[in-house]
Amino acid sequence: MSEDSVRVRAEALEPAYAEALGAWAVRLGLPREGEADFALQLGGDGLQLLQLGPDSPGPVRVDFVEGAAAHRRKFGGGSGQMIAKAVGVQPGVRPTVLDATAGLGRDAFVLATLGCDMTLIERQPLIGALLEDGLARAGRDLESAAIVARMHLLQGNAIELMCNWQGEAPQVIYLDPMFPHRDKSALVKKEMRLFRPLVGDDQDAPALLEAALALASHRVVVKRPRKAPIIEGAKPGYALEGKSSRYDIYPKKKLGA
Repeated sequence: MSEDSVRVRAEALEPAYAEALGAWAVRLGLPREGEADFALQLGGDGLQLLQLGPDSPGPVRVDFVEGAAAHRRKFGGGSGQMIAKAVGVQPGVRPTVLDATAGLGRDAFVLATLGCDMTLIERQPLIGALLEDGLARAGRDLESAAIVARMHLLQGNAIELMCNWQGEAPQVIYLDPMFPHRDKSALVKKEMRLFRPLVGDDQDAPALLEAALALASHRVVVKRPRKAPIIEGAKPGYALEGKSSRYDIYPKKKLGA
């Protein structure tokens, strides 16, 4: 199934959500009925994307209030987390960060939890819709509202947006391009199965890195599977390696200086 051939319809899970779902359908250009490979659904738990058919891994939605995001917010290890070290979080330093491949926003939420002002870019409209909905719901929750207030979502092509950036440049740009993941966890497998037909692999990762290096004032950070090759182009200055992931760091200027 190629990205261009994917069929998506919009469905309200309950009659009370039909009007709000209709607004999403118009905005995203989705039919309300007919044959489809995926369904964008709206119900009491918010917006979700479901792959249809017998092999469906189940619905995916963005939830910053409960579940894995809430657990990591409370027990995730704070500024000792590898992603925090990668972007340069340190005592008295909370860099401004552009997450140019936002996806479901999990890494951006971790950094916002630590106090970083985040700008997120997502180019796939359906994933962007899930993210927008998740941010809106989190904004109505007492515990997460202050965190997502530090997260500003832009939807569009990250390379174009970075090349035409207006205003002060982000200190750090964070990239996590789609890659054929080997991670066996159910959550990653579920999301990769769902997203790959919609997104495909990021064939323009070298151009993404080049644009990020031109814009970031202090460093670029690229998240990769631990054994994956570096992105073609400039070579990272150093890397931080974990059990399954690696952060390639491209330093330009010392943070906090």
